[in-house]
Amino acid sequence: MGHNQKIKWLMCIASVITFIYLLYCTYETGKTFHHWIKYNEAIASPPIVYELHVTPNSSPEHAVPLGPYTSLAAVKGTKTLLISAYLEHRTDEKQVRVIAVVLRRENVAYRCLFRCQEKQLLSNGSASIHRDHFGFAYGTADIMCPLPSGCETPSSIAVTSAAANTTDDPNQEFLEVKNQQEKTESFPYNFTVCISTMFDFTNVLQLVQSLEMLQLLGVNRVVVYKTSCSPETQRILDYYTHKGLVEVIPWSLSRYVNVSRSWLPEHGPGELHYFGQIPALNDCLYRYMYQSRYVALHDIDELILPQKVTSWVELLPLLEKKYGANKCYRFENDVFPINFMSPPPASQSLPPQADWKNVPGVNILAHLYKEPIFSETYSNFKIIVNPRAVFSTSVHGALNAQDGWSWIDRSIARMYHTR
Repeated sequence: MGHNQKIKWLMCIASVITFIYLLYCTYETGKTFHHWIKYNEAIASPPIVYELHVTPNSSPEHAVPLGPYTSLAAVKGTKTLLISAYLEHRTDEKQVRVIAVVLRRENVAYRCLFRCQEKQLLSNGSASIHRDHFGFAYGTADIMCPLPSGCETPSSIAVTSAAANTTDDPNQEFLEVKNQQEKTESFPYNFTVCISTMFDFTNVLQLVQSLEMLQLLGVNRVVVYKTSCSPETQRILDYYTHKGLVEVIPWSLSRYVNVSRSWLPEHGPGELHYFGQIPALNDCLYRYMYQSRYVALHDIDELILPQKVTSWVELLPLLEKKYGANKCYRFENDVFPINFMSPPPASQSLPPQADWKNVPGVNILAHLYKEPIFSETYSNFKIIVNPRAVFSTSVHGALNAQDGWSWIDRSIARMYHTR
């Protein structure tokens, strides 16, 4: 049933429950959730919002950068959309990896235009399409651009079509080349969680519970690739951004590609899987490759919980000792459906929750029944990785990792999915 184990963890978060109780219900006596939202708006620094602007008469070929977080640029004469660019330190030949979304049936010869100090230099690029595309017309790809002679530290890069011959275009879009410095230790963050993609999101209560739980587990950074959410959700994201926990990456590919709202074409029309979830995950992996010791890739309604220790800080050394360092650690998916509600055991009690009834969202404390283990338990796993040991990832596991993967014994840790 998963009853007692989940209760044990929930009892560990009494301080979190108190925080949520105050946050939502009684910041001041008699205040409602909406009063708290107004209060938080007043004390928090105004959030920086970056939007993708395309004028009515413009085309995707003239995309305006999103701002300092990410840029999107279409390759003229093709259906290719460029997401971000990262200097690759792990290949024999030094290259820039450009994460892109491509039309899988389209064959394109790419040219890479580098800005190096005050020079512009060219090399030929080659694309590799990720094998996980779930049958959609578009898929995630890596366009690898070898550094030309005399260009060791390019500041930015443009990718063009050799057939279009647009390297001299004065309006050419350039992406900043990130990850200029390779690091092997002393990272700003110990654990980063990549959440993608947030769309039409209104589940405020579970969002707060999950963010607080992740902090107790030792997570320093949560990266949210956001397409759309309710105003209440946005205030919560602003609060945790101001606190330094959350980074919100505006994520809207629909101006370029007909994105699907589902994971399979037959379940939702569109040309790209689930709002572009896979390119978002790959961008997050590389964005935090030299900022975080470990990166976890899972959804906001999922929590990877240790069974023998109380935090990821204690868990990861155990995993490295048992399974080896630099593995892709896979965690079994235990589902707690929200259409079942179970009271806690009589011998255990939880903090009062009555005042949460007006808070929008799912209360994970009310769902203690665990589904029996099915084959889906193993196919829908999620992972924690050393990002420097992974080259590409998908929704469920790394596609290309240096040292392979290991299933984590459920008695050591497993994933709790309250969906």
